[in-house]
Amino acid sequence: MILPIRTETGVRRSPTANVALISVNVLAFLLFHEGFAGGALSDFKEQFLFLHTNAPAVTQFFTYQFMHHDVMHLAGNMLFLWVFGNSVNGKMGHGPYVLFFLGGGVFAGWGHAITQEGASTLLGASGAVSAITMAYLALFPRSRVTVLIWFFIIHFIEVPAMLLIIGKVIIWDNMIGPATMGSGQVAHNAHLAGYLYGLVGALFMLLIRAIKRDQFDILAVWKRWHQRRSFATAMSEPGAASRAKFGTVARPVAFDPKKRAEEDAKIEEVANLRERVSEALEEGNVAEGAALYLELLEKSEGQCMSERHQLVLARHFYSLKEFERAAAAFDRYVTCYSNSVEADNVRLLLGIIYARDLKDYEAADKHLSAMVVVMRDDKRKSQCLEWLRDVRAALGRPAPDLSTE
Repeated sequence: MILPIRTETGVRRSPTANVALISVNVLAFLLFHEGFAGGALSDFKEQFLFLHTNAPAVTQFFTYQFMHHDVMHLAGNMLFLWVFGNSVNGKMGHGPYVLFFLGGGVFAGWGHAITQEGASTLLGASGAVSAITMAYLALFPRSRVTVLIWFFIIHFIEVPAMLLIIGKVIIWDNMIGPATMGSGQVAHNAHLAGYLYGLVGALFMLLIRAIKRDQFDILAVWKRWHQRRSFATAMSEPGAASRAKFGTVARPVAFDPKKRAEEDAKIEEVANLRERVSEALEEGNVAEGAALYLELLEKSEGQCMSERHQLVLARHFYSLKEFERAAAAFDRYVTCYSNSVEADNVRLLLGIIYARDLKDYEAADKHLSAMVVVMRDDKRKSQCLEWLRDVRAALGRPAPDLSTE
């Protein structure tokens, strides 16, 4: 027997919705199970609350999710819902989580109905729990799960969530096992439909940012894998690594697996930081994005974010009067995006920052001299010329002559 008992994923908020769903399942079992409430409600339950695949009522796609055959059926589903659902609830929020759970159950019931030959009756939260379990994998693909293994003796081990959910729960329990040992009374098609719903639904919510993105979700993991793969392909050519480091005149160097591993680790760390900077800025958390950007520069000097994000970061530093950082960020912007519509205005501002705030007149002269001959707006050109005259005076150089500049 292999049972998951906890995950290493921290719960970001109280899993109120998940506790409520578990409570409703338990209460429904106590209310309608003849072993607890007698057989008075048995006929009503089987007629109206179970999902009858030959002629289902719309309400049955929801009510069947809270009916269970026996205590073991209930306990198994609620264990998985507790272990994986708390983290998903914390990530999604309460309302979306409940809707996701119910949607998973509806899709699982529909998937079972269209694949089932002949009339059958379906009950249990397994399809909805399958959706939540797969959503957990999409949101926390690199997490680990502590499992209880009971084979003569009881012991606990940690396994990757991906191995447990895909390898054991989906492939073995719902595909290989039923094919070799028979399915019994278990609706494996409902489970598989729930897994499909959970994966597609969670991915869609991540893509439209209905769920807050982070560097741990499956899209971020896939993006980093793709970056490493692209880099490895580019570096596979003999001499590519040495040319990238030393230029085209470099000679191929001997392959060093240890050094290559260190370089790969650094590339992944830089890619991870860039992802976190972008996510913070997209969410409007500029202060966090700026802090992460400074951390990124410590790891890899000269990094440049996207055009919009680089400008946001530079303006943020400028608003805080961190003029050296602002100048460096603006400088990086005009270097990387020299043809952007904002490039001329940014370069003018950069020249003013160097002159007024940093007293670096050589750098100011460089930028203002370049701008004074290309500015088309009379007001800005006059402003540029005024600052350039002050800079030239500070440097002891002749005032600019627009006929020769």
